[in-house]
Amino acid sequence: MSDRSGQQPFHTADLGHAPVVTAPDGAAVHPLLVLEGSGSLAVFALAPGQVSHAVSHATVQELWHVTAGSGELWRRQGAREETVRLVPGTAASIPLGTAFQFRADEDSDGPLRITAVTMPPWPGTDGEARPEEGRWKASAEG
Repeated sequence: MSDRSGQQPFHTADLGHAPVVTAPDGAAVHPLLVLEGSGSLAVFALAPGQVSHAVSHATVQELWHVTAGSGELWRRQGAREETVRLVPGTAASIPLGTAFQFRADEDSDGPLRITAVTMPPWPGTDGEARPEEGRWKASAEG
């Protein structure tokens, strides 16, 4: 919450102390930081061989940066769709309303780990993540 001058307080987060929640798509999520009205930062993880549920977002869009593991991301907007490789260093956008699904490679040394910025901040789970028809059969809890 901002103070009377309109300034927001400083916040610092540590991934090792962040809570773990399950996203509607089944990924493990560590929520880290929120800038009121601007965006939120979280780290998502899928274990090797896991496949998320396909979803689209009602009000938010995201920017992803892969920091560990490997896998694939499928995205669809209307008739346009693509699948891209996810490896450390890959960045990808999830524009508003895009159907998407991701999966971690079975032979990965560890989880597929993605740092994501959500704009505006994640509003909660009620109706934000809408189920979609995906490319792969989901295996993650969701």
